[in-house]
Amino acid sequence: MIRLSIPFRQALSRLTLPVMLMFSLGCVLIGRADQHFSNRLRAVLDDILAPAYMLVAGPIRAAEHGTGAIGHLFELSEENAQLRAQNAELLQWQEVAMALQAQNDALKASLHFVPSPAPQFSTGEVVADLGGVYARSVLVLVPPAHGDPQNLVGAVAMDGRGVAGRVVDAGGRSARVLLITDLNSRIPVAIGASGAPALMAGNNGPDPSLLYWAPDQPPAEGAMVLTSAEGGAFPPGLPVGVVHYNAQNEPVVLPLASLGALRVLRLFSYPDNLPALTPIPHAKPDASRASKHHRKR
Repeated sequence: MIRLSIPFRQALSRLTLPVMLMFSLGCVLIGRADQHFSNRLRAVLDDILAPAYMLVAGPIRAAEHGTGAIGHLFELSEENAQLRAQNAELLQWQEVAMALQAQNDALKASLHFVPSPAPQFSTGEVVADLGGVYARSVLVLVPPAHGDPQNLVGAVAMDGRGVAGRVVDAGGRSARVLLITDLNSRIPVAIGASGAPALMAGNNGPDPSLLYWAPDQPPAEGAMVLTSAEGGAFPPGLPVGVVHYNAQNEPVVLPLASLGALRVLRLFSYPDNLPALTPIPHAKPDASRASKHHRKR
């Protein structure tokens, strides 16, 4: 072991802060000269640190969910009873689903329905909630990419219930997902059965805002919010959330995805030539019929 003199160690401690400041300033200047440098550097750091996040997150989640296998032994009997009841209910719904599937296949055959191309997807585990450049973003550990990792940029991230966000940066083993609640998130959406257009904007809060909806068609409370193909950023018809009016009587979206407890995300890469949903026009009463009805009265 090399022993350093006290004056040398004192000089080294004084130089640490200036050297780090010069290094940071150099990175800033290089990033200003080459705008893609910071993105590449961040992607490389994410790839390097993603396995470390994975190792650290495992014990933390084990501590969050209890004391381990010993604590779950006392709950096995109750869980088995619940599983038997759920299994019986699922068998009933399976019969209903099979009947509906047969009916759906018959209708598609009669209408000569051509299905849309299936998207490519990869499944990854959320290993860190980074923040950083974005206030609401997560890092997802994905399998090694085949080809260019940038092909994953723009993929739609979904959990088991709805849209969670979109991939804004990707490396060889990790991808950064911008959540729909972030201030930089802007998603064109369709509201309700009529498909009325609007824009869902993140506000760094739990519920994104609804903007630019038709003044004569305010969003209805509880209406379903789906993605729209306007702008070509998202495919049409993906579930996002439901409409709700907050205390200020402003429409917001209650996300279907569990954004506060994301564990696993699927990243869907959709083709660029998907068809757009056609809004259903509202039926207007015929003027001649209305006048005749008025005369009869």
